[in-house]
Amino acid sequence: MSNIRPIRGEELDIIHFLLEKLGLDPIDFPVNEMVDEYEGGKMGSISLGGNVNGYAGDLIQAEYVDIDDTPVVITLTQDTDGQLLDLDFWKVDFTKLLEYPTPDKLIFGKTPEE
Repeated sequence: MSNIRPIRGEELDIIHFLLEKLGLDPIDFPVNEMVDEYEGGKMGSISLGGNVNGYAGDLIQAEYVDIDDTPVVITLTQDTDGQLLDLDFWKVDFTKLLEYPTPDKLIFGKTPEE
């Protein structure tokens, strides 16, 4: 069951931050105004449009530690047409995301447990 809704400012902030971290200009990767929430928004994953049958890989991955101290993996993906596909959140214990991250709370490189 899909849950189409307008994209939130905090989601755009994360997407733009991740693109800039890659040295890419967010203007070159337009984001639809409407997104499709996965799992009813439980973990925060959204479909950004793109060709859902044309997954072409991850652009960048970051981690975040939710306020319950549970690690969350955040991945920005692209499709075979070079368009943004998903902003995927995976909370390692599969529980609900309690606090949406801000760019300053993202971790790159080693996992918090290492």
